[in-house]
Amino acid sequence: MRIAISGSHRTGKSTLIEELAGRLPEYGTVDEPYRLLEEDGHEFSHPPSLEDLEAQLERSLQELSEAGENVLLDRCPVDILAYVAAHEDGEAFDWEEWLPRVREISETLDWVVFVPIEEPDRIRFAEADDEGGMRAAVDEKLREFLFEDPLQLGLDGFEVQGDTGSRALAVLERLRLR
Repeated sequence: MRIAISGSHRTGKSTLIEELAGRLPEYGTVDEPYRLLEEDGHEFSHPPSLEDLEAQLERSLQELSEAGENVLLDRCPVDILAYVAAHEDGEAFDWEEWLPRVREISETLDWVVFVPIEEPDRIRFAEADDEGGMRAAVDEKLREFLFEDPLQLGLDGFEVQGDTGSRALAVLERLRLR
């Protein structure tokens, strides 16, 4: 199974991956494109520019194409597309150039687990770190892209709620039923 854990920033994706990896030792993990690019020396603008997002999208496509079976991915291309759609310069993004590649590689994902912003919010952080409401905008776009599928990605997505243990149990239950 190739499973992506998706959501806006600071929703508990990485924590969920850590929990799942502990319970699924046969699964490998792939870190999110932002962190992988940082490790490679990429210097991001704050907030990330459209060019930074395109670099993340390229890295996400690369990581997904190279990932084997039984892998948990921290983010997938649809996450980055949600950030692009919510970005102030998003209208300059060439959707027609990118979407064929995103559609092709997205077919290799078995599931996308959506970790939403919950009410009340489970993650505390300073409002100043939200870059003008970007977190909520990305959450909304990601929900739309996964469940209404306007980009025709055909992803099999499902949402998890609750604390980390509850979220992990929901994923494990779905795996058990497969």
